[in-house]
Formats: sequence, structure tokens, C-alpha cells
Amino acid sequence: MDALLHTAVPPRFFLSNKLPLKLRLVRCSRENENGTGFPPDPSPVKLGEHNMDMLQESSESANSDKPDLSSNDIWKLFNDAQRNIMYLNKQRLSAIKELNKSRNENQLLLSRIEELEAKMRSNGVKGLAFKSDSLSTYSELLLRIDSMVLLDLIRIEEASDLRRFILDSKVSILDAFSDIQHKKDTDLLIELRQFSERSRGNGLHIVHICTEMAPVTSNGSLASYVTGLSSALQRKGNLVEVILPKYSFLSLDEVWGLRRIEAKVHSFFSGQWHENRIWTGLVKGIGVTFIEPLYYSAFFNRDRMYGYSDDFERFTYFSRASLDYLVKLGKQPDVLHVHNWDTAIIGPLFWDIFVNQGLGDTRILFTCQGFHSQCLEKPEKLALCGLDPHRLHRPDRLQDNSRPHLVNILKGGVVYANKVVIVSTIHSKDRIIRTLSHGLESTLASHKEKLVIAPYGFDDTIWDPSTDKLLPSNYSVDDFKGKAVCKATLRQRLGFQRQDSMPVVGCMFSALSDVDLKNLKAAVWVALKKDAQIVFIQPSQTPNENSPFLSLEEEFQDQNVRFINKHDKALQHLVFAGSDIILCPSFHDPVQQVPLKAIKYGTAPIAITYRYPEDQDFGGTNVSVYIIRNYAPMSLSQALDQIKNDPHGWNRRIKEGMTKDFSWNTECSDVHLAAYFSVKNL
Repeated sequence: MDALLHTAVPPRFFLSNKLPLKLRLVRCSRENENGTGFPPDPSPVKLGEHNMDMLQESSESANSDKPDLSSNDIWKLFNDAQRNIMYLNKQRLSAIKELNKSRNENQLLLSRIEELEAKMRSNGVKGLAFKSDSLSTYSELLLRIDSMVLLDLIRIEEASDLRRFILDSKVSILDAFSDIQHKKDTDLLIELRQFSERSRGNGLHIVHICTEMAPVTSNGSLASYVTGLSSALQRKGNLVEVILPKYSFLSLDEVWGLRRIEAKVHSFFSGQWHENRIWTGLVKGIGVTFIEPLYYSAFFNRDRMYGYSDDFERFTYFSRASLDYLVKLGKQPDVLHVHNWDTAIIGPLFWDIFVNQGLGDTRILFTCQGFHSQCLEKPEKLALCGLDPHRLHRPDRLQDNSRPHLVNILKGGVVYANKVVIVSTIHSKDRIIRTLSHGLESTLASHKEKLVIAPYGFDDTIWDPSTDKLLPSNYSVDDFKGKAVCKATLRQRLGFQRQDSMPVVGCMFSALSDVDLKNLKAAVWVALKKDAQIVFIQPSQTPNENSPFLSLEEEFQDQNVRFINKHDKALQHLVFAGSDIILCPSFHDPVQQVPLKAIKYGTAPIAITYRYPEDQDFGGTNVSVYIIRNYAPMSLSQALDQIKNDPHGWNRRIKEGMTKDFSWNTECSDVHLAAYFSVKNL
């Protein structure tokens, strides 16, 4: 263990759109043996002498301020009560009958679905639905095991064995457990125990502890990154879970179908243990747990996720509660994946407190979307979650490089992680350390060997011109005719003159600096002089108040310019498909991934703010190498000239891009998997 700790930390110490989702209810009340959830069938009502005495005492107590009732009055009350009981029994039997009828109807529906699926299989149709069902089954089994622990049906040691068995089994989990939702916890537990044929696999168990996840709650690039990466990892045979705070603005019970587990999990904060309510369910087939503080309920009872003076306390509490939750359930994931400064404190918590609480084989991977937000705090605040400020307030640990009287939480995430993934589409490791470290250059340089760069991706189940249902005609690199149809449809919808020879330039900007706005205006004038048609469209679902559209509309009153000032999902897809060129703020677009989507749709991304450096080291990802070599040196004017003067060369360029796969499934997930296995083998 000393060797592991030595590897994990420095040498000086050893160490909101609401989409329909398939979500399940983790039931915390035990059903009766008849499986209906109702009491057993009623038997005839019999009252003995003892019951009569109780009835009389109740009657006397309720009427102590009234004259004594006669014997006839008592028997009348008794007869009335007996009739009420018989009426309630009748209503209960009627409810049971309706429930059985509903179950029979559900069974008929399930049988019909199974027949259709069998027919599809026999016809060779093996669509995404089957793969999605299998992934959901894995995640749902995990959630049911969690509920068994919280209901004291199994010990945490057995739960750990069952989780590992599900992960490692080479037998089809989907075939073995195809009717999970209709099984009681006790019955499912028996089946799991009887299903004893085990074999070792290569999949990993990964738990994300983070503050955002699309589509449940999203504020920036982290949300789509967590969801996209998790889905890709599960498709590759890994088991992924996500732990999130339960924000008050999330109506999980009404909107997402999640339900709280009545059992409470305690976590340590400010010198005491406090209760948390747990919510669980499936989001896009991924098992998700929400932690809701009870005593500190105000921590996440806010209008927004970030931007409060007590953000350190809020997310430190959540980080500690997440680790306490994992220990409570006996989970032993291969990797804890934490993100940005918000959950960076998990690194010190893990190695100083939790590594000896059943997590000795777990390792820490820290992802940073950028180093501009770091969270500086007084050292004594570390004691709130049980950490020792004197131990951590040191230059080689959490002490800030520029303000030594403070601790830097983001720095702690880098120092205490086994591996650090920096997510960037175009920047190399050396360039990030030299120019984008925001005061952490010396820290990143000393931990350079454990830094890796991963590109952003996009969801190719939504963004793919060959399957995009929002397009008037689909197309691919092998059948390119549909792109011309999309271009003609876009022109018609926007009211452009139908001139097939004119290139179309799409512009997607949610916010711009003054310099960017100046460059954009210059680019638009260039496009108009070269007889191009231009469409501006709002890419964000939450438009920015300082949208550049206002000033642009005043300047460009031209028949070949159109402005779409609202978020239109279908039109946005059509702009990607119908444009020849997409103007974007830069090639580094972590939120919208406009350049990557444009390349997939056979449209050239041109960045108005990118400056092509002569000393570019091309040391980033495959995505960055391709974009920088093919599009960074090209201006809008040069792109329009090539479309006009060298159409065959232009077609070769964009078709080559369409053959590239820059989705979450490829380089992004491959880099993370390599990092996971690297730390797992330490």
C-alpha cells in the first residue's frame, strides 16, 4: 500500500431541457408475500372479550364529557363499525382485482414486445434499442443492489461481490435478468445468488462525482462531457455511475420519475454527522444517485448551481457525502472520476481518510475543463470535512502558489490525483502548461508525467447526417446528393434567392468580445463581396443577453443575410447540413462543439479568432492535428475562393473530414480508458 500511495501523490508525502427518460423506482418498502403490496385476504371479523373491552374503553374515552351510553347504543356503534370494515374490505378486493387486471394487461404488452423483438432479431435487425436495453439492465441491477443494502437485505460485502460479478460476467445479463422491474428485491436477490457461473472480464467500474450532467442539469461543458463520456464507456462494456447534488430546482419526483430512498446516509461535516436523503434512477441508461442534505438543506436550495459565497462549503459537503455514501454501500469502484475544483477536494479526502475504509483498490482520476476557476480559501476551512489544515497547507500540497496564506482547491485536485485529464480540442500539453495554467505552471510542470489531453466529442446518435431525422434528406460521404437537397431547403426556408452557385455561410455565436465582433463584421463584408449568402443562428438553448445579433442586424441590412434570433433545433441541424462553411468563435468550443459537428456534416469550420502559430507543435490530440492542419491556416476569403475555383479539391477536403469520427465514442473515450487502466494497474 505504501507503494501505491507513493505513486498517487508527490514524493514529499505518501500521500434545462426535460427529456423523456427511462427511470426506475427504487422501492424501499417490502411487499407482502402475495406480491400485491396489500395485506393478505380478509378473514371473517371476530371480536373476543378483550376486543370488546377495548371498544368499550375507546367509546368511553371519546365520550367522557357525555352521558354514559346504553348497551344498545354500544352494539349499534359496533354494528356500524363492522359494516364499515366490510365495506373497506370490499373496496380493497376491488382494488386488488383492478391491479391484477392491470398486471395482466402489462404482461400481454410485454409478450407482444418480446414477439416483435424476436421477429426483428430473426430479420437481422439488431438496432441501438437492444444495446440500450442491455446498458440499462446493467445500471438497474446496480441500483437494485444499492436498495438491498439500504434495506438491510444484504451485507455490504455481499453487495460488493454481486457488483463485481455483474461487471465481470461473460454471460448475457440482459438474457438472464430480463424482467427486473417486476421482481421484488428478495426474489431478485435469490436469482443473483443462484446465478453462480462467474468469469473474469475486462470492464471497469467507474463512478463520476460531479456537479452537472446533461440533460438533468447543465451549466456548461461539464454536463455534456459527463453524459457523452459515460454513455461511450458503457457502450464499450464498462459500468458507469454518476453521483450529483440534489438541487432544489430539479423536480425529480415529478419530471424525471426518480424517487427517494427512505433510508438515510450520514456524512461528516463541521464536527458532526448529518443525514442525507438519497434519490436514484436511470438517466440515458446510466445509474445516477442524487444526494440531498437534510440539515444543510439550504446548500442546494438555490436558484442556480454556482456563484455563491459559500460555494466551497456547499461542494465540500457534497464531496464528503459522496464518499460516505460509497463506503455505506460497500462500493469498491476501480476509479473515482472527479471534475474541476468543485469536487477536487475528494483527492485529499480519499488519501487522508477513505483509502483505508474499503477503498484500497480504488484510484483517483481528476478532469479539468480549464484552470481559470480554482477556489482559494482559508486553510482552516479544510477542517469542515475532517481534513487536517496543517498537513495540507504546504507548497507541495494545497498551498496556493501566488497567495501562500490560502489553499487552492483545484491545485489539490491535481496533486492528489493518480491521473489528470485536461479536456481540450486543440491545445497541446506543453502549451496548456506554458500559457493556460493561470498560475499553476509550476504545479503542472512537476506533475507533467500524469497529465493527459483528451478532446471533446459530440453525440453522434443525434448529430449524424446519414441518420439525422431533422433533415429533409440524409446523406453520407458515399452518397452525397442529400447535402444539395438540404442546401436548397435551407435557402427556401430562409427566403434566399435560389442561386445554386452561391455558397452559404452559417454563423453560430452566443457571445463575442469587442475584438471578435470586429473580426466577425469584417468576415461578413468579405463574404458579401464574394457573393455568399449568410445566416446567423442562435446555438444556445439559453440565449445570451449580450448577443451579438443586435448590433449585427443594424449594420447588415442585406438581402443575402438572415438572422434567427431564437433557438430552433430543427433549423440548427439544417444550417449544419445546408451550409458550405460554418463561422465559429474558435476551434476550442467545449459547449457547442460547432467545429466537430460541422466537419461531420461536410461543412468547413472557419474560426475568426484563431491565430495560426508558426511554432505549433501538433502535440495535442488527433482531433487537433486534423483541424489545425486542414482549417487553421485557411481564412474565410480563401475558403470561398477554393469553393469557386477548385470545387473538386474542396469536395475532397470536406469528404475526408466526414470520414473522421470525432464523437465521444472514439478518441475521447479511448484516452480516458487508457488513463483508467493506467491508474488501476498502479
